[in-house]
Amino acid sequence: MIRIMILLLLFVFESIFAQGFQGSVTYKTNRKVDLNMEDSKVNSEMQKHIEKMLKKQFQKEYVLSFNSSTSIYKEEESLEEPKAASGMTFVMAGSGASDILYKNIKEKRYASKRDLMGKLFLVKDSLAKMDWKLEGETKKIGNYTCYKATTTRMTQRIQSMSVRSNEDSEGNEEETADPEGEEVTITAWYTPEIPVSNGPENYWGLPGLILEVNDGVQSMLSTKIVLNAKKKSEIKEPSKGKIVSEEKFNQIMEKKMQEMRDREPRRDDGQSIRIRIGG
Repeated sequence: MIRIMILLLLFVFESIFAQGFQGSVTYKTNRKVDLNMEDSKVNSEMQKHIEKMLKKQFQKEYVLSFNSSTSIYKEEESLEEPKAASGMTFVMAGSGASDILYKNIKEKRYASKRDLMGKLFLVKDSLAKMDWKLEGETKKIGNYTCYKATTTRMTQRIQSMSVRSNEDSEGNEEETADPEGEEVTITAWYTPEIPVSNGPENYWGLPGLILEVNDGVQSMLSTKIVLNAKKKSEIKEPSKGKIVSEEKFNQIMEKKMQEMRDREPRRDDGQSIRIRIGG
């Protein structure tokens, strides 16, 4: 019954909006980070500082510019980047501030421009099909009535920390990740009042724009929506960079991360801390 009602609403709204329908939505992201430092040489004060820095690192804003079938998703420029304390290095595996994600919902594909340690890549691949289950719950996000949908997927969580000091010349590195991955439940809230089958990151496939997503670790919530502005955003597929598949890019990224670990100089003050967060 819920599915029928939503499809009817979607049909009504699609008939209202013209072909030139366009808009943008701003999302704020947050990520839960659980670092186990009990066996490290990091004192409680430094641990609190690290947790604060990581929390700020993952609080970002992204803008999704969209029309009926295509979109561009990129990070908003930040005026102030979080600074690590002396002797601390953050190595983030994932998207960078200059990355651009283009999605073509009609053709079920994406093109993602990514800068990996100064080298430009263009990741081209198919959009993964998401088997959404439409739930009966509703809630308001801003002025929009949103419907709940859930799905599951297999993913790997990586949270690692290494501490090197004079006392431990080989260093102590902890990296945990289930090689077989784990099944996580993704909860999305979408509104048929904006009839585009799109959302943040690679989320798509629902009968309305996704305004909120939570996978248990990362959350994305819309904070601003602009529809049919006089000045329309340019939605252009990126074309620069070495073309690779998603699988190939992940292999290259892991190789580069390993090379960085191998080349990392050791400090003589016993305070070198390196943290890598990925997902």
